[in-house]
Amino acid sequence: MQGKAEKWEISLKALKDGNEKYLRAYKSDGDISPEARLHTFRNGQSPYAVIVSCSDSRVLPESIFGAGIGDLFVIRVAGNITDNIAIGSIEYALSHLNTPLVVVLGHTCCGAVNAAICGGAEGHIKSITDKIKLAIGDEHNDYAACKLNVKSEARAISNALSQENVSAKVMGAIYHIDTGKVEFIED
Repeated sequence: MQGKAEKWEISLKALKDGNEKYLRAYKSDGDISPEARLHTFRNGQSPYAVIVSCSDSRVLPESIFGAGIGDLFVIRVAGNITDNIAIGSIEYALSHLNTPLVVVLGHTCCGAVNAAICGGAEGHIKSITDKIKLAIGDEHNDYAACKLNVKSEARAISNALSQENVSAKVMGAIYHIDTGKVEFIED
């Protein structure tokens, strides 16, 4: 029987392989067939990874990773930040669906990160930029700020899950908008 460490490594390989296919693709490669829909209807979902992604319309996790129906458990919110509701969704995927891997997927040219860098956000947007600003401090470089934000969210998720005695591999990644390449942050 595979250990949990081996399961997350298999999941990470599937994400990396899917991204490599995406880099050469002209259309989405995931299985969205009637058979796949019927299979998940009858058997439920068993995603191999949770992706916490920005809601930016240029960031399509299922396409970026060549995934289809039932493959990924995706949570999308501006700036790929989490709150108790998002953490609860992650906890569900890990404890009820046995998903072994959580990836916080930030991206270059993120409007939420840029808004945190520039300041001045108002309304409910300010709650997003305030959280990002805590993660990035005085960083003004887009890429560096994005990476700091991703690392901060990955740590926050790990800490929240450990308090609930839920374990999984949690890591960050950066999606490069211009090339489509996903850079995994393994530290």
